[in-house]
Amino acid sequence: MFILTLTYTAPIEVIDELIPAHRVYLDENYALGKFICSGAQIPRTGGIIICNAANKTEVTEIISHDPFYTQGAANYQVTEFTPTKYADEFKPFIKF
Repeated sequence: MFILTLTYTAPIEVIDELIPAHRVYLDENYALGKFICSGAQIPRTGGIIICNAANKTEVTEIISHDPFYTQGAANYQVTEFTPTKYADEFKPFIKF
C-alpha cells in the first residue's frame, strides 16, 4: 500500500483549472480499485491519496496519468507501507 503526497508547484489558479481533469483521473483509479481515499491538504498546498498498488512500478505508471503531474502542476512523494493494524472495515483493501 502507498501514501501519495502531492505538493502543488503551480499557482492555485492553475490547480483550479486542472481539478476537473484530475477528478476524472481519480474516478478512473477508484473504479479500478487502485485508490482507497483522497483529499486536499489543509492548508491547500497539495493532496493525499491512499493507493493500493502491487508495487512502486505500478504506482509510477498510475501517477504518470494525473493531469497535475503531466502538466507539471504537482510533485509526488511516494511512501510505501504495510498495514499491520486496521479497522475491520478496511480489511477488504488489504492484500497479503
